Amino acid sequence: MTATFTEIAEQYVAMRRGLGYRLGGQASYLRSFAGFLDRSGQDGPVPLALSVQWATATCSSDPHNPARRLSVVRGFLRHLAALDGATEVPPPGLLGPAHHRTPPHIYSDEEIASLLRAAAALSPRGGLRPDCYLTLFALLASTGLRISEALALARDDVDLADGMLTVRAGKGGKSRLVPLHPSALEPLRAYAARRDGFAGSSGPDAFFRTDRDKQLTYAAVRSNFIRMRRRLGWDREGRARRPRIHDLRHRMVVQRVLAWHAEGADVDAKLTALATYLGHGVVSDLYWYFSVTPELMSIVAERFQAFSELSSGGAR
Repeated sequence: MTATFTEIAEQYVAMRRGLGYRLGGQASYLRSFAGFLDRSGQDGPVPLALSVQWATATCSSDPHNPARRLSVVRGFLRHLAALDGATEVPPPGLLGPAHHRTPPHIYSDEEIASLLRAAAALSPRGGLRPDCYLTLFALLASTGLRISEALALARDDVDLADGMLTVRAGKGGKSRLVPLHPSALEPLRAYAARRDGFAGSSGPDAFFRTDRDKQLTYAAVRSNFIRMRRRLGWDREGRARRPRIHDLRHRMVVQRVLAWHAEGADVDAKLTALATYLGHGVVSDLYWYFSVTPELMSIVAERFQAFSELSSGGAR
């Protein structure tokens, strides 16, 4: 082999990113795997046993981690197999499921109010930072945006005249329009006015910024959220999991479906629009919520009971 696995992995990562894939943490796995192959002295096609050895050599306590590691490098192994014709590609599920989706935490109205109060109480008092975080979390809760999508918003992406967001950094690199409810416009306008009047607001045109940071980063938002969560005393006791930022998105889905059900709307017909609004690739991505959320499971149970009674009546 004329090139090292590390070199081939870097070429593979560059190729995938050139096709629009972000990779993120997957690139770290690929580099780790390639480095392992080089250190092991492997030269030529990669045998299955060597890939499994790397995947299972993890100190993580997550029982799904070996399967996840192996699933990440499967694409790279297919790439190698196309180059050498003999690299063994592990079959899907060889080490079991790669993921176990823990049911999300569904925020109550009281918890949302507490989170927004905690954001408004951030320092410096009277500064832009409290307004920024208050507006950010309120937007996430009301629209179900992914945190990455909200942080990537530029000023021109937020049309406060027509009430429309332009998401340009959606999952898979897809863009979409997100209509805003009229009740969200005034708080957004108030924050935007404060931000635009803030000294030193020139520079990157990010919609969300603070007194010191011209653009919020996920690391900063997560760090502040964890501190607020501790201050509020939110732990796993009595919950499916500790509340996360992403659970604001889950709450929005559950609340929307519950509201439609209460209105007597055709929920099935509306799920396609909801999937599009949230940036899901297929409507079936929403079905997971029905299986892990007690509030929505009750709707499924009611519908099944009504269907059973209708079917039984028809049979007689």
